[in-house]
Amino acid sequence: MTGMDDTWGLLYARAGRSRFRLARRDPAPELHPFVEHYWTLEWDLRGHEPIEQQVLPEPAVNMMFGPDWARVAGVTGGRLHSVPDDAGLVLGVRFRPGGFHPFLGSPMTALTGRSVAVGEVLGQDGAVLADAVRAAPDEDGKADAADEFLTRVAPDRDPAAEAAARIVARVATDPAITQVDDLTRDVGVEEPDLQRLLSEYVGVGPRWVIQRYRMDDAAQRAAAGTPVDWRAVAAGLGYRDQDEFDREFTAMVGTTPGACGAACAAAAPVPGPVDQVG
Repeated sequence: MTGMDDTWGLLYARAGRSRFRLARRDPAPELHPFVEHYWTLEWDLRGHEPIEQQVLPEPAVNMMFGPDWARVAGVTGGRLHSVPDDAGLVLGVRFRPGGFHPFLGSPMTALTGRSVAVGEVLGQDGAVLADAVRAAPDEDGKADAADEFLTRVAPDRDPAAEAAARIVARVATDPAITQVDDLTRDVGVEEPDLQRLLSEYVGVGPRWVIQRYRMDDAAQRAAAGTPVDWRAVAAGLGYRDQDEFDREFTAMVGTTPGACGAACAAAAPVPGPVDQVG
């Protein structure tokens, strides 16, 4: 595993950077159409107060293995929230947008907003995989176990799933795409077809994907901890006014842009209610 400089959409990352270690590695070449990377999150909070961590949702499936659990998490509508304590290690398999559809064999909306046991999706093979990951002595061994299993059971490539992944990548990398019309023009797909494709293969529609990445752009500006002209940001992201932008930012991030920026500058989480994700 290699260390990571990016924070994968972590909010208030500076508050936990000294106690958490993020690492990732690439999958086997045969899995590149399906799996983006393996990741590990390791923490040691023994003798320290728990540190709340929040992560913006991604348009992708994560298969995760803890010490006594193994789950598949679909795209969720709100940020992920956890308050780990003690010490631990989680291995994750981050699938590409659309990359889990060939394994599931049914519309990804079946997993949207849900976290289910690996065995519920992969049957008895899921239990075998979970046991192999748990038995591995370290993070590389755990990733090896997942890599070997997924390579063995990998389905045929699906051109539609890969098209969905390319469309999501366009949104992620082009901040000028702020409306569904921008995306349809960019990729040359009519809106109804685009809606069907992303719903089937990713589990959410194009507007959700666009909002997610533009909110991430805004959250990264907030995370810098420097003054931001949020009215100009709202206009640049295609919002009618700052109030509309503030509402959508708060719905996804959990607090206003100004409060998020202040919290990031102080390297501390914003107090208040948070979404609990199982």
